Amino acid sequence: MANSNGGRLVWNHSTHLPGLIPVLEQLTRYSGIQTITPAVIGRAKSHAPRLHLKVSVPIRGGFKIIARAGKTFQEVFILTELSKGELEDAIAKVLKS
Repeated sequence: MANSNGGRLVWNHSTHLPGLIPVLEQLTRYSGIQTITPAVIGRAKSHAPRLHLKVSVPIRGGFKIIARAGKTFQEVFILTELSKGELEDAIAKVLKS
């Protein structure tokens, strides 16, 4: 599954959810993932005790992911050739490691 070329992680913002960047860096190593871009960060009403990534909606060329930790969320855009199920599997493997 690992991609020798690797995907690219785009740094648009100076702030990110705690622990999110190492997870995204690991995801860039998966074959089929081209670009990962963390985006808008905001506050949520409910509390997520640990970092959680959920595939939200398809976008042109990939998917929007919602990352949650504590009462904070961050949108992440992933350009990929992977299906939703394959991306969810890759995210699950990275979060377990």
